Amino acid sequence: MILVTLGTQDKDFSRLLKAVEKEIKKGTIKEKVIVQAGYTKYQSEVMEIFDFIPMDELEKLTKKADLVITHGGVGSIITALKYKKKIIAAARLKKYKEHTNDHQKQIIEEFAKNKQLLELKDFNALGKLLKKAKSLNPKEHESNQGNMIHLIEENIEKWEKEGKLNQGRKFREIFLYLIFGGLTTFINIISYFIFTYGFSMNYQVSNVIAWVFAVLFAFVTNKLFVFESVNDTKKEDLKEMVSFFSFRILSLGIDMLCMYIMIQCLGIYDLIAKVVSNILVIISNYIFSKVFIFKKDSIKNKS
Repeated sequence: MILVTLGTQDKDFSRLLKAVEKEIKKGTIKEKVIVQAGYTKYQSEVMEIFDFIPMDELEKLTKKADLVITHGGVGSIITALKYKKKIIAAARLKKYKEHTNDHQKQIIEEFAKNKQLLELKDFNALGKLLKKAKSLNPKEHESNQGNMIHLIEENIEKWEKEGKLNQGRKFREIFLYLIFGGLTTFINIISYFIFTYGFSMNYQVSNVIAWVFAVLFAFVTNKLFVFESVNDTKKEDLKEMVSFFSFRILSLGIDMLCMYIMIQCLGIYDLIAKVVSNILVIISNYIFSKVFIFKKDSIKNKS
């Protein structure tokens, strides 16, 4: 069995999975392939893919694996070395937007110098590296290796900066969501106003029409600018769109219920009720999009 691990980095690394799948289809890889993909969204009929795997389960799979193909995460590499596994490691690179910098390349190069793994530089040469890995006899990792400690110390500052960058990305995500959420609300309210007062429609009918315009705008802006979701297939895009609209129908129910309570039960002016209900909708929509649609935080078999 071959285990492929991509870690928990929140950026796509489908480049590696495409290379592995190519070798399976060529017949170079005949073993079962299990993938821990993290946030990388990838569908395959020839690999068993999971988003996240509990650490104890991942260690069990590592023990069973004949070969581990991994990214340049120190934890992933050391875990495989702990069980004396043959390792092929590929660095996430900044130019492909797989990481914020190229420090994984430095890490892999250091382990490769110690003959503890094989570095995958050219993804088209994975087949050759797989044959070479059969004769690999990796050195056992020593926790007190001076050069590795020195390398990690050199990268601590970078990783700390990365943490700040992650915080910055989260702030940017929320900021953009609020901006586009405000524009979505504006479109919703203006559409509601036009159909209610311009075309003399019932407020409930106007509310549904306004929702359709707003949700179309919201899907495009959320996907492209807020969560920057990129899928490998049109089928995955369609699935994402269906999920988005399904949860937006739920938020429409919240909107309609709030409007009914405020207008019919409390006698609040309808435009004021519309603004208040939209604030609640913006909050609920962010939670739905973040947790269930554009980010997958649950353990899920995607094969």
